[in-house]
Amino acid sequence: MFDNFHSYVYEPRKLEATEARLQRIYDAAKLGLKGDTLALAAGMRPTEYRQLTQLDPIAEYAEQKGKADGEMELSAILHKAAADGDAKAALEILKHQHGWVAKQQLSIDVEQRISITAALEQAQHRVIEGVFKQVDNQANDAEMIHVKLERKQKVA
Repeated sequence: MFDNFHSYVYEPRKLEATEARLQRIYDAAKLGLKGDTLALAAGMRPTEYRQLTQLDPIAEYAEQKGKADGEMELSAILHKAAADGDAKAALEILKHQHGWVAKQQLSIDVEQRISITAALEQAQHRVIEGVFKQVDNQANDAEMIHVKLERKQKVA
């Protein structure tokens, strides 16, 4: 592949939507390939494939047709399996095609009963009881001085 590397790099390749190229695009898309992977599998560089789809819409059509045919083929297989009694296949069709979701149950058993009276009693025990005394500013200042004096006397 790399024998003619220099000519490969410097000579632009002719982009045409030939029958063989379209078939390779179709086959790759039918297998589920997309984007750069599809381009490489079809024998093109990703930039070439993007150019080709812009120059000739038939290339994009080949990709879309391949994808649709691949999806249809696999869907038919899955539907046949479901019709033949395959419950897993039927469930997958329901989930993915029809948005079906199995019910989810949540069961919680709580035996403990809550007594409002008992809850209030417990709340009363948690309350810190305190007494406050409102004093005016002058009395407050005098009281602060008195407390400071007491502390100094105890230290001395």
